Amino acid sequence: MNAAADGIRDDLMALYLRQWRVLRAQLRKRTGSDELADDALQETWIRVANLGEPPAIRDRHAFLMRIAANIAIDLIRRERRHQNRCVDDEGILASIEDLAPSPETVLIDRQRLGALVRALMQLDEKPRAALLMSRCDGLSHREIAGRLAVSESMVAKYLAQSLRHCRDVFRALSE
Repeated sequence: MNAAADGIRDDLMALYLRQWRVLRAQLRKRTGSDELADDALQETWIRVANLGEPPAIRDRHAFLMRIAANIAIDLIRRERRHQNRCVDDEGILASIEDLAPSPETVLIDRQRLGALVRALMQLDEKPRAALLMSRCDGLSHREIAGRLAVSESMVAKYLAQSLRHCRDVFRALSE
C-alpha cells in the first residue's frame, strides 16, 4: 500500500473519531436503536481501518456516512430476517396446545346429548320433526308447513311446544 492510501485512511479514522457523536446520532435515527447504531459504528470503524486502496474521495464526511449508512441498512435487514424467523412463547404454546376437549367436558357433553335425545323422543312426531327441520335443516316455517301438511301457525306452535319441553328437561337435569 502507498503512503497516499495510508494518509487517506488515517484522515478517515481521525474524522470518524471527531464525528463519532454525529455519526451515532444519525445512525440512531436511521436504525431506531442504540444497539444497532453502536453495531454499525463499530463495523464502520473496522471497514475504515481495513480499507484497501480507497477510491478518489471528494467529501470524506459523506464517504464515511455512506459506509455507516450502508452498514446500518444491512444490520436492519439482518434484524428483520431474524425477527421473522423467531417464534415467541405464545406462538410455541399455541402450536402445542391440545385443542381436544377434556375428559370431563366430553362426559358432560355426552350426558347433555343423551338428555336431548331422550327429550326429543318424548315429543310427538310432528313437533319433533318441526324442531329438527328448523334447527338442523334450517328450513323456514313455510317449508316445514308444506312438508308436514300443516299451517305455518301450527309450525310455530310445534316449535314453541318442542323448545319448552327441551328447556324443562334440561332444567330438571341441573337441579
